[in-house]
Formats: sequence, structure tokens, C-alpha cells
Amino acid sequence: MVKLGSSKLFLDNDAQSINVWANEVAKHYNAQQGQQLQDACQTLVTWQEKHNVPVQLLQQGAAMVEILSELKLDADTLVATLIYPAARSEYIDEDKLQEDFTPALAKLVLGTEKMDAVKSMRPEYESPEQYEQQLNNIRKMLLAMVEDVRVVIIKLAEHIYLMHAAKKADNAEKSMLATQAREIYAPLANRLGVGYLKWQLEDWAFRYLEPEQYKQIAKYIDEKREERQQAIENVVMQLQGELVKDGVKADVHGRVKHIYSIWRKMQRKNVQYEEVYDARAVRIIVSEVAQCYAALGTVHRLWNHIPKEFDDYRAQPKANGYRSLHTAVVGPSGKALEVQIRTQAMHDESEMGVCAHWAYKEGSETSSGLEGKVKWLRSLLDWQEEVNTADEVFSDLQNTVTEDRVYVFTPKGEVFDLPNGATAIDFAYHVHTQVGHRTRGAKISGRIVPLTYQLKTGDQVEILTQKEAKPSRDWLNTDSGFIFTARGRAKVRAWFRLQHRDENIKDGRDMIEKECDRLDLAHIHYDEIAEKFNFKDGDEIPAAVGRGDLRITQVLHAAYGHFEKQDVRDDVLPLQAATKDKHRPGDITIEGVGNLLTIMANCCNPVPGENIIGYVTQGRGVSVHRQDCSNFINVLSESPERILQVSWGLNDDKTYPVRVLIKAYERKYLLRDITAVLSAQLVNVTGIESKNDEQENTVTFSLTLQVPNLDALARVLERVQSLPNIISASRMHET
Repeated sequence: MVKLGSSKLFLDNDAQSINVWANEVAKHYNAQQGQQLQDACQTLVTWQEKHNVPVQLLQQGAAMVEILSELKLDADTLVATLIYPAARSEYIDEDKLQEDFTPALAKLVLGTEKMDAVKSMRPEYESPEQYEQQLNNIRKMLLAMVEDVRVVIIKLAEHIYLMHAAKKADNAEKSMLATQAREIYAPLANRLGVGYLKWQLEDWAFRYLEPEQYKQIAKYIDEKREERQQAIENVVMQLQGELVKDGVKADVHGRVKHIYSIWRKMQRKNVQYEEVYDARAVRIIVSEVAQCYAALGTVHRLWNHIPKEFDDYRAQPKANGYRSLHTAVVGPSGKALEVQIRTQAMHDESEMGVCAHWAYKEGSETSSGLEGKVKWLRSLLDWQEEVNTADEVFSDLQNTVTEDRVYVFTPKGEVFDLPNGATAIDFAYHVHTQVGHRTRGAKISGRIVPLTYQLKTGDQVEILTQKEAKPSRDWLNTDSGFIFTARGRAKVRAWFRLQHRDENIKDGRDMIEKECDRLDLAHIHYDEIAEKFNFKDGDEIPAAVGRGDLRITQVLHAAYGHFEKQDVRDDVLPLQAATKDKHRPGDITIEGVGNLLTIMANCCNPVPGENIIGYVTQGRGVSVHRQDCSNFINVLSESPERILQVSWGLNDDKTYPVRVLIKAYERKYLLRDITAVLSAQLVNVTGIESKNDEQENTVTFSLTLQVPNLDALARVLERVQSLPNIISASRMHET
């Protein structure tokens, strides 16, 4: 097969050299495909002469065809791949495409251009108009992917080419290309089952993002190459002979383990290179399924099976449709050996994925497989009109293409696959929008669980519903853990947008005031911060919260400042142990003077995000209080000359003591569960007291926590509040 780089024939920039390349490539396709490629090359020559198309774009198209040459694609895809770089660079417009090629082929090229929306799915926007335009571009991209999945294949080939070509580029460009490959393109190739493209994307991304680890493994593989090849050849000969004796007709050959795959397994299992079972591997290809298991018996008869290292992906395929038997044995010389066993159809499916659809006649088994692989793309289109932001589309697309999935069942046995971290409510909305809206509880294998329960593979999920659709606004609180997927949140927001404005304002105010009470903050004057959200009046703020278009943390951020910039949906802020020195430069800024000794007032314990004021003490430096502290208000009239304006500095690794009050009904392991939540949030506890009320069967805990800011405090209180038997969790009001 033609290797990447043979497109250097285009350097001569004449029709003859292009024809030489086309004739060479055509040998690997049938007569019709070869002729179409040769005709397309002639068209490119004409374009180059008439429209001054740079020869580099012709070379790129040829290289992309070579990348796809193993996938047995149809002629239209190959021709579209060849001419795509020239069309994408706007040397050839849509009219010219329609004139020189069929409408179907022109549509394929234009659809591939829409895939460029992937590159800017999380940009910074200068205006709402730009943001809306980007969201529309992403929707067009999804539609193009659903209409013809071949556009994804062409785009994957382009990205592999760009990564090849970037070997001498600067680190910034390499990092950008590698990050796109790792986060979007490789998972997309995996979801479509195209292993041949997936491993190339992963290896190049690994090479650019982790160059030292890449070189280390590559060097080790190279040093052991001759030894490994000889060992594999011996295994292949021995295994081939035993299979013949057992009456199993099969092709046996060594399997190349890719560098990124080896590294990932080393990380996942915390082992060295020698302990990676499938660094030495063989693959057995048989003609029918029954012979897969016969071959497995031969392998296990020859060598001892390594416990817990057998997977039957034929009986239980992966999310992308991958099917094969995997086993690991102690092979010759006591070396671990992985063996994969599959039919030819399974092998083609694993290497080509959706591309296998074009390698066989219509109506074959793989035709239905194509439909299954793009079903998830259609599911994205089912809800994307409800989504407000490009970030949510990006988030859901990433969750959808990732390998990290869970598989759960309905009571009737229907299987649903969801991203790891999905909750019972996510499942309900995945089943049907109205089921989600009417959810009031959930059962896992007959046992009632909280709606925040994160689903696990194998769970049988039953959703308990009420007659009327009425989702809870608490579900939209990203800290509560009710909903994990962007799709679920979008559907809840869409429901609340349909409700009346007055009701949204009332509910939004209640939610914000409840959070202020819990954090012991003064209630917010909405008119004063409306401009920060580009709202005309203050009522728009609680209305937006009530609809689900605005998060409470955003409102508190606008009112009090100093919240973390990143979205707190999934991120746990790294909290540090409290620092011992109380006046580190940068923690507090005192206006008009240099750094003075500062201490946090024990009477009100201010934390970043709150309005603060300074008071000059006698011999202890500046005492920092909350502006609404009752002690400070008392001294304000007595000694106004001692008052200093202060503000929070830029240090983000300091934590501050906050007293928290938790009231709950007594139960076994209550304190253990509370401290487990605090530990999971990396919050340090420096003091704890408890008081029991035997008459009411309640217990009240008073805890002193170390937190970096109000945002972290809000998240901790929300997680504690969601525990069973908790009545309330709030910051103590200091008097």
C-alpha cells in the first residue's frame, strides 16, 4: 500500500507527476474507483492552472487519500478527500464544485467544511452575536455528521495529516493540534469504531503532549524489537500448528501495540512496561463465531491463563460496537502474552468501524451497524435546539464520545448507555423528556436510592413518576449533584422558560435568599448589579435564576466578587491546609499604606468574597472584619479614625476558618458520612462540637472548617445538605 509521503510526486507540479501518483494509488482499488481518482487528478490540474491553487493543497489532498487507503472507502469519499483542501481554502467555490463534480460529491465536501466548528467549541466571544453564530456553526456541524458520517472520516484524515506536518512546528501549534486530537478527534474515531485512525491520533497527541514519556516507551520498544519479533514468530508458528491439529482454520499473526495504548495501560494498572500483558500480542482470525471459542480452548490448553484477564467482547460488545475475545496467558519463557480472537467481519469492524459499511454490499450485516453507530449523533440533534450555549454542546459531545460510559437497564431489559457520572435524573431524561419532568424518585434493582445516585454498569433503573410534570429548580444547582449531563440541564431549563415570569421572579428570589441565609450573607440589591448581566432592571436577575438561565453562584459572584472564574459544575477547588502565618503579603490589601500585620477577626471570621473593613488595634496590627459585623459597627462610632479600607489580595492558596452549623436526625454513621463529604471536598476540619436532643432525636454539630472562599463553602454546604437525615447545613451567624 502507498505510504504517507509518496505525494511528494506533486513537487514537480505537472500533469504527468500527478498521473503517476494516481496510477500508483489506483492499483489498490477497483477499476471504477481508480478511474474516478484519475479523473479527479485531471480536474485538479485544471484548477491549479486556472485558479492558481497552491501545489501544497494538492499534496495535502493526496496524503489524506493515502491515510484512508486502508479503509476500503467508496470512490466518492476518496475523491472528496482529494479535492477537500483546495475547496476548504476557498480557491474553489460551491458553484465550481457543482459544475465539475456530482451534487452528492459536492455536498460531501461542503459537509466536511462544517466540521471546522470543532476547532472553536470553547472560544472567547467578543459579542453575543459571535456567540450565537458559533452555536449555529456547531449545530450545522452536527447535522452534517448525521446526514453523512463520511465527513467525519475525511476530517480525521485531515487532522492526522496536520499532526504529521507539524513535526517542525512550534510547541504552541503542536499542543493545540494534540489537544484537539485527544479531546475530540480520537474519541470520535473510537465512537465510530475506526481503530485504524484512532491509534494514529492518540499516538501523535501523546508524542506532542508527553514527549519525554513517548520517547522513553518508543526507545524501550525499539531496544527490544528483535527479541520481541523473534518471540512472536515462535508463538505464531506454535499456535498455528496446534490450531491445525484441533481442526481450526485460522490466520495467526503478531499484533502491534501502539505507544499511547501501552502508556495508558501502564498508568491505569500502575505497572512497568514488562508487566503490560499485551505488549507481546498475537491475533487469531477465524471464519465463524463458533471457531473463536474453539481457538480460545486451544490457547488455554497450550498456556496457563492469567486470572481476571479474559474479556468476551463478542457477547458484550463495547459502546462503539467492538467485538473480539481477549485473553492473557503465560506464554513461552514465562512471558505474558495477550491473544485476540475474532472473525474476519469482527476484525474489519474493529479496524474500519463505520467505514466497513462501504466495504460490503448494501443489506449486509455492517449496513445495520452503521445505523447503530450514528444513532447517538441523531440523539444530539434531538435536544440541541433547547441548548443555550456552545459549551453545553461541547460538554455533551465530549461525554458522548468518551470511552468512559456506563450501561444500565430498564425493568424491561432495554439497555441505555450514559456518560460515567450520570444520575437517575439523567437516565430519566434520556428515556423521555416527560419522564424526566415527572420524576419524583428512583429505584436501583428494586431499592430506592437518592436522585443524586450515580449510575453504575449493570444497574437496573426504575423511575418513579408523578402525574404532573414538575421538575425541581434544585436540579439546576450544579453543586447539588442531581444532574450530570448538559442534555438533562438543558431540558430542565427549557421547562422553566415556559413558566410565567412572575413565578420565575418569586422562585428565583427565594432560591437566592435561601443561599444567602445559608452562607450568612446580606441579601442582595439586584438593581445595583443588573448592569453586570446586561439586564435593564434588577427583577431580570431572579427571573433568570428561576428560569434556570443564570446560576446562583454567578449572582453571588457579581454581588460579592472574588469567586473562582471557572465553571464550578465538575471542578473541585484544591483547598490547602490553613497557613500558620496570619499576615502573608497579598492576603489583604490595605489602601494607602504598605503591608501591615493583619489578623482575621474571630467575632465574624470573614472569607474571600465578603465585603471587609479594617480596624487598627493597639499592638496587634489591623483586625479585619466583615462590614456587617456587629462588633465592628459598635466601634465605628467610637473610633472612626482607626478605620481602614481593605480588600482581598491575589493569593489563592490560603484558607480561612468558618464556623458551620449542621442539624440532623440522629442515625448510625451520621458523623462518618459528614466527614466523608468534607474529605472528598478536601476541606480541613479544625474543630467540632456536638449536642444531642434526645426528645427530638436530633443532633447538632458545630464545626470549624478551613475554606478558601465563599464558592467552596457553598459547595460543601450543598453536598452535606444532600445527605440522608440532614435537616439543615449553614454558616453560623456570628453575633
